[in-house]
Amino acid sequence: MTSKFLRSSLAVAVLSVVSAWAQTAGAAPTGAASSPAAPAASAPIATGTGTKLGTINIEQAVFGSNEGQRDFDILKKKLEPKQNELKAQNDELDALQKQLQTQADKLNDDAKATLVKQIETKKKSLDRAVQDFQEDGQNQQKEIFQRILQKMAPLIVKHAQDSGFAMVFDTTNTWPQSPLLWYGEGGDITKAVVDLYNAQSGVPAPAAAGAAPKPTTPRPAAPKPAAPPSK
Repeated sequence: MTSKFLRSSLAVAVLSVVSAWAQTAGAAPTGAASSPAAPAASAPIATGTGTKLGTINIEQAVFGSNEGQRDFDILKKKLEPKQNELKAQNDELDALQKQLQTQADKLNDDAKATLVKQIETKKKSLDRAVQDFQEDGQNQQKEIFQRILQKMAPLIVKHAQDSGFAMVFDTTNTWPQSPLLWYGEGGDITKAVVDLYNAQSGVPAPAAAGAAPKPTTPRPAAPKPAAPPSK
């Protein structure tokens, strides 16, 4: 699953990108030249002229597009070496902890204190490395998401306008994180937008068939706390 921190960041990206395109779409009358000097924030938010209400899962649309699947797969492979390195460090820490648990009564005080210190040092180092790894992975996921959404946003707005929608709600988050309490599948435009985007991008579908899983930042097993020395 996408982390709560990343999901929150992506939600902000969705709001800013799609809102900017919606404002641009309704900022000027048809045929009027837009002024590049005018900030987007000063333009009124465009509203649909139709009567239908629609939904779209922005996260699913981005991650499920051919480009999204390709780029997130590339990122996953890029992160694998570091993930394996962290797993090896975690396995080493686990072995030291087991050694302390099984040999504590056979070690003298100095040897036991040295082993405990070694475990604590390795655990702190691993904790920092895991945190850096997760933050780096999340930042790279966010960059991919924003880049694809920037190109997908005008398609979402145009498709909604052409299809006669007055409003389109993002269903990435569910209630109560989202104000949308309930919705049916009849007005969902996620697949239609993905199909339009795939045709526009020209990126071929991945070789493996099936739904694309949501990207996650790979992480090693959580390190166990160091066992206290026996008294």
